[in-house]
Amino acid sequence: MSLGGPALGSGARTARRAFQFGRTYVVRPKGKHQATIVWLHGLGDNGLSWSQLLETLPLPNIKWICPTAPSQPITLFDGFPSTAWCDVSELSEDANEDLEGLDASAAHVVNLLSTEPPHIKLGVGGFSMGAATSLYSATCFVEGKYGNSDPYPTILSAVVGLSGWLPCSKVLSNRLEGVEGAASRAASLPILLCHGKADDVVRFKFGEKSSQKLSSSGFQDVTFKVYNGLGHYTIPEEMEELCAWLTSKLGLEG
Repeated sequence: MSLGGPALGSGARTARRAFQFGRTYVVRPKGKHQATIVWLHGLGDNGLSWSQLLETLPLPNIKWICPTAPSQPITLFDGFPSTAWCDVSELSEDANEDLEGLDASAAHVVNLLSTEPPHIKLGVGGFSMGAATSLYSATCFVEGKYGNSDPYPTILSAVVGLSGWLPCSKVLSNRLEGVEGAASRAASLPILLCHGKADDVVRFKFGEKSSQKLSSSGFQDVTFKVYNGLGHYTIPEEMEELCAWLTSKLGLEG
């Protein structure tokens, strides 16, 4: 499924857009620092709200970095500006992808992780559009490059997507085919997807299709959690499963 915006499709390449990212909120580890995760909010939100929630989780070994997306005109809102990691136009598997926006946001994640100590495990996660951007980052890591062919320089140890979708899903298998090291990176990267069956914003079937597409493209460590009655929001049960999964996959203490 794609929730895409204006594409870098066929035809002349347009001038690069300027992306001005907003404020970043950091939740520092309360115990021994073992992992750093960049967490990406959903459309129209900011980093503060998620930083406040993540700070309450019993994960003392994780440093959370919660950036705020650029404010940009959104096609879905008839050009009205909103904080967003990329432009979006419609819920459609045939919608074009805003690769320029996705690349810029994935590169921003890399930049935020670039100063972490070398022994720290790195990850990215998010909700809704933030989940989509996190999964896009996962595919860039596995392929070894962004959509614009610039090299992807960071090693990811965990990726989380809550109530989201997989951008560029239709071309994922072709992107990874024949890429040196891609198969082993895909096989070993842990990914957690969670989706509510009552989600009326990003439909459950799109989350399910995303999980299936990742698995069929060589991602062998994909966990897909389903929540009956859950809409486009999160609940304590989901957060508890997130904590257990991160503790296990990242080998966290305590």
